[in-house]
Amino acid sequence: MALEPIENDRGPGRRTFVYVEELINPMVASRTETSIVANIAKVPKEVMESTAAMELLQDILDDILQIGPMLRKSIKKEAGLDIGKIEKRIEEILRHEIEIEFKC
Repeated sequence: MALEPIENDRGPGRRTFVYVEELINPMVASRTETSIVANIAKVPKEVMESTAAMELLQDILDDILQIGPMLRKSIKKEAGLDIGKIEKRIEEILRHEIEIEFKC
């Protein structure tokens, strides 16, 4: 068995290609490769949760990148939500460039 994340046309019901030895074409799973592996292997809960959180952030970023400049301005004006700032923060987290604040 092999797992491959779906990159193009990813969405609800389309998260992972699952290749099985006896089948010519892969199956399409609605779950991420991480959740499939979690059911097969013993992975610490914290690792699974952090991986799932990172996958969610990537999905959110993919959606944010689809928001055009006019809609971004409108959202900022109407809701006070800076989509560009959120986009940059998510990118920092995904690149593991977050700053950790230590409070004493």
